[in-house]
Amino acid sequence: MNLDLTGVDPLWQKVVNDLMATPEGAQLQLFLSQAVASGETVLPPPHQWFEALRMTPLDRVRVVILGQDPYHGVGQAHGLAFSVQPGVPVPPSLKNIFQALHNDLGCDIPQHGCLTSWAQQGVLLLNTLLTVAQGQPLAHQRQGWEVLTDQLIKTVNDTQDAVVFLLWGKDAQKKKVLIDQDKHVVLEAAHPSPLSAYRGFMDCGHFSQANEFLVAHHKPPINWPIS
Repeated sequence: MNLDLTGVDPLWQKVVNDLMATPEGAQLQLFLSQAVASGETVLPPPHQWFEALRMTPLDRVRVVILGQDPYHGVGQAHGLAFSVQPGVPVPPSLKNIFQALHNDLGCDIPQHGCLTSWAQQGVLLLNTLLTVAQGQPLAHQRQGWEVLTDQLIKTVNDTQDAVVFLLWGKDAQKKKVLIDQDKHVVLEAAHPSPLSAYRGFMDCGHFSQANEFLVAHHKPPINWPIS
């Protein structure tokens, strides 16, 4: 299957292409080809599978927010973890992210859930799985996406300095072993899902802490408010 890497940073493209040349990459491409050929509705659409890499070049990454898999509802996923496009109802987890942002920095609650302004500033909004079957959460796990996204995380770890990794929930926190905490900072909290956000996520203060770390390492802070 030909993957659409149009407009993706060449440094990211090399990571993807190198992985796709391995047995794990071949398995992933076969799985995706069969899913599409079977008539399964794969989300997001193929041209947005690598949207997080397209919007946030490797050398601009300052913050990494890890999600699990894309939203599985019609019209929700567009390739950025936790984000939905304007006009799509804001999902519960994202509502809690916005509430935590308000609690931390006093930002107004946005009227939409599109996080492209974060991605354009260097916030890599990366899901562990880059596709899902409509209506079937985690349907595409253990098919090879995890191998690729682990490699993307390792690439950020190895090539960039002073990056903030926001690991929300146990699945994201498993990736901590890929991160050199002598170079970077890892901030952990419960997942923003309504099932777990009450366990400290709402007052985690990660947005201000991320900016404090960036400024301390002579990097511009993220402008977190979304208009």
